[in-house]
Amino acid sequence: MRLSKITTRTGDDGTTGLADGTRLPKNQPRIVAIGSVDELNSHLGVLLAEALPEDVRAELLHIQNDLFDLGATLACPGAPFDPAKLARLDAATARYNADLPPLKEFILPGGTRSAALCHVSRSVARRAERAYLQVMQDAKAPQEGLQYLNRLSDLLFVFCRVLNRASGQAETLWQR
Repeated sequence: MRLSKITTRTGDDGTTGLADGTRLPKNQPRIVAIGSVDELNSHLGVLLAEALPEDVRAELLHIQNDLFDLGATLACPGAPFDPAKLARLDAATARYNADLPPLKEFILPGGTRSAALCHVSRSVARRAERAYLQVMQDAKAPQEGLQYLNRLSDLLFVFCRVLNRASGQAETLWQR
């Protein structure tokens, strides 16, 4: 389905439509989760506006497509979410983390602008994960979506470190 008409006025009453035509209040957990996943995707778009290593850029673009798929899964109750997407995240996290020094303390969000934007994306991924869990508790949603958001926040944390390191920026460690 392609959208040719953007303003429909059907949401003026505080509801929005799912792919199957069901209308739900805009504050219903499924709609909140869809919005959180969309917001995360938008934050990644802002991050992609920065100068990034090409391999990180390519991975983030792939993740944006995955997040669009996840939003579609939420918009189609009962639809699956491909578990192969989890394996891809796991492999990327292991690959990028392998070259980083071990952590000895917590890292504060920040560093370069790109790393700071990645930290914002990471924290939005955690919020999207909480919203997705609420959908799972109230209704039906595939477990793989929850796992994807959890693992994505891990990969984004690793990317924060990779981006700072690529720019020669030291990590800011938490001071006890």
